[in-house]
Amino acid sequence: MASGKCDVCEKHVMFGRNIRHKHSGNWERKAPRTNRTFAPNVQSKRMFVDGKWQRMNVCTRCLRTEDKRVSAKGVPAGMVKA
Repeated sequence: MASGKCDVCEKHVMFGRNIRHKHSGNWERKAPRTNRTFAPNVQSKRMFVDGKWQRMNVCTRCLRTEDKRVSAKGVPAGMVKA
C-alpha cells in the first residue's frame, strides 16, 4: 500500500472541515461541522530514475503529467523521471 505522500510533487494528506447543511430540524446558530481529511490518490509505481528502476509513491496527477511528457518526446511507454 502506498503512503499518503507523493514522492514527486510532495502532495500529502491535508485536514479540513465538513459542514453539514441539514434541511430539517432545529439549528442551534450554525450548521454542525466535523473534521475530515483530504487524501491524495497515491499509487505505488516502478519508475526509471537515475539509470535504474525504483519503486515510488506517485499521485495520479503526476502520473498523467509524466505520461503526457513521455508521449510528447516519442519515448516508449516506460516511465522516465529526470
